[in-house]
Amino acid sequence: MIKQKVRLGDLLINEGIITEDELIQALNRQKEYRNDGVDKKLGEILIELGFASEKQILETLSKQLGFPFVDLYGEKIDYEFLSSFPLSLIEKHHVIPFKKDEEYVYVATADPLDYDSLELIEKFSPKPLKVFIALTKEIQIIIERLKITISTHELINKVKKELKSGGSENISAIDELVDLILEKAIKDRATDVHIEPLRYNFTVRDRVDGVLKELFSFEKDIYFPLVSKIKLLSNMDISEKRKPQDGRFTKNYNSNIYDFRVSTTPTLHGESVVLRILDQEKILLRMTELGMSEYNLKRFEKLVHSPYGIVFVTGPTGSGKTTTLYAALNEIKGVDKKIITVEDPVEYEIPLIQQIPVNARVGMTFAAALRSILRQDPDIIMIGEVRDKETLESAIQASLTGHLVLATLHTNDAPSAVTRMIQMGAKNYMVADSLIGVVAQRLVRKICPYCKTEYMPVKEEIEMIKPFLKEDIKFYKGTGCKECGFTGYIGREMISEVLVVNDTISHLIAINKDKMEIVNAAKQFGYVGMIEDGINKIKEGITTLDEILRVVKVDVF
Repeated sequence: MIKQKVRLGDLLINEGIITEDELIQALNRQKEYRNDGVDKKLGEILIELGFASEKQILETLSKQLGFPFVDLYGEKIDYEFLSSFPLSLIEKHHVIPFKKDEEYVYVATADPLDYDSLELIEKFSPKPLKVFIALTKEIQIIIERLKITISTHELINKVKKELKSGGSENISAIDELVDLILEKAIKDRATDVHIEPLRYNFTVRDRVDGVLKELFSFEKDIYFPLVSKIKLLSNMDISEKRKPQDGRFTKNYNSNIYDFRVSTTPTLHGESVVLRILDQEKILLRMTELGMSEYNLKRFEKLVHSPYGIVFVTGPTGSGKTTTLYAALNEIKGVDKKIITVEDPVEYEIPLIQQIPVNARVGMTFAAALRSILRQDPDIIMIGEVRDKETLESAIQASLTGHLVLATLHTNDAPSAVTRMIQMGAKNYMVADSLIGVVAQRLVRKICPYCKTEYMPVKEEIEMIKPFLKEDIKFYKGTGCKECGFTGYIGREMISEVLVVNDTISHLIAINKDKMEIVNAAKQFGYVGMIEDGINKIKEGITTLDEILRVVKVDVF
């Protein structure tokens, strides 16, 4: 392999990515590491100091060295060929021989200047190497896929053997595979499992702390019996592959009973299957366990203890709105109160509460259920989602006749709930009279306490939040370890904003003032925006700037 002499610092300066001063700082930091007996590469230090991102560095090297970028997700990885290389070698050097042809072995690396590693891989290669550049996270995912392929090799061979011998969806190996997937997801604390067919294979991913992560990648011939087995468990029609279907089943793992809500939908290469994992213990949260800041929690508690009015919890799908409402109901329920909920579907059963499942096929919509609820003499009503004018008007009427109504709404922030209600057809004065408060929320991942370390974000990220920084703060992140599955995060925390509608805000709504005027007035009464709540969580070392920027649009206000 021909080695090219490349001075990374000079290249990055020429590309305008870093300055000479930043290079000097990085080189000085490198000397400090060496004095402490730590050998750290310049690129790693530039990323650590926030002077450059990995992608910027690799794009610069790609241009200089002539090594093209490769999207490993879009490649048909030859895992059989890949497993012919020692796993320890691949793990140590992070070089992936991902395929071969008649002339070359194609390898991907995140460090094209590490010629020693490339030469070591070349010694095990039957042909000359053709080098490509890939991001570290993509290489790590392929390594994890390889480990999974090796660990499940015996079971997959068992499935194939039983299929060849004329087995059906009831073959024992498929049962084992279903259990393997679900047990791994439960162990990972996943909220849902996604089985997704691709052109050459299919992947199994689970969502942990709100982010999808790959569990398995199998050959396509395993996909069809696996999906058929899940559909049988869920009482679905296994012969129907052209229409979406919904089902449900229950399984016992480690002495705990789990409900799995299953959804299938046809895609280009087969049916996409999503299994929602419902653990009854997870819903018995108190409001103090939601992760809401103490300041916002006190404001929210006052709202849910109001005798009447509408309280909305807003946010995108998967932001924990229903969990927040359940926690509020757990807080205020009692034998002295009649509480009725309308949900689509009812995911968890709560003692002392009457829960009504929506069933549009028989005419039991949110609006129809609300009309019948008012004849049941409730004190508190919870609506799973307000999605149309009829439901909204019924909720407003219920609140104006002395009921406390808790509901969810899809808006990006708390003040937008007012605009949304009016857009849906509610009169300004009706919104002003009925709405008493709005909580907007997001869920951000918490930094892993086992690998937490101080770092500096890249310059562009600091600039984005500069208007909200009132002081210099320290930034932390997780470097990745076995405890957190090398993600750097364990668990989730809420960031939120609470808009309390007092007489002043109510008057502004009634006279049709715009959102910015409502926000400016709310700030005078203690309203704190979500981005500021997020920055407070960064300051406390709970989460990262990456997470805040992932879930919050910083230029909302």
